[in-house]
Amino acid sequence: MKYQFTVARALFIAAMAFFVLYGNNAQGQELPFPEYGSGKIQVRLYTDYFCPPCRRMEPAVEPVLRELIKRGVIRLILVDTPYSRHSPLYARYFLYALKDRNDLEQALKVRNVLFETAGNEDAATKERLEEILKSKGISYRPFGVKPVFDRFNILIKDDHIDATPTCVIIKNGRKEAFTGRENIVNALKRLR
Repeated sequence: MKYQFTVARALFIAAMAFFVLYGNNAQGQELPFPEYGSGKIQVRLYTDYFCPPCRRMEPAVEPVLRELIKRGVIRLILVDTPYSRHSPLYARYFLYALKDRNDLEQALKVRNVLFETAGNEDAATKERLEEILKSKGISYRPFGVKPVFDRFNILIKDDHIDATPTCVIIKNGRKEAFTGRENIVNALKRLR
């Protein structure tokens, strides 16, 4: 068990270094940030496209998130957590796809395609990922993502994230973390 944690931590550090090295942004440029809703309860959902439990959780969590946002209960932040070596590439294209249209429906659509694509080993290159996004009708516009990745890093550190999927719920100044599909879905349903 300790070995798995060490490997995960090493992948996390390597991915963070990738974020820092490869994300340049023109100053003054408005950047998309995957934050939706205006409720008083903050929900931070940490996932990795290459995480099988994250992939299985997505269909169950989407309707609950939509409902909570529509009813004005939560403010949702989707945080790409880079535990796989290909995760930074996917996180980058997630943000690229939000550049021209940053709303919940677009974010969920793009996430679905990326989760589906991550299950396919031959889709781990920039060229193949671009081809898949285009075939699904998802446009994207490259930009310097470093400031967004920096915000992700701050949240990951502040919430002490070391596993995916994890959901952090901040309600009335109290922060609780939930891991695993069932725990996350049940915690979100309790916010109804």
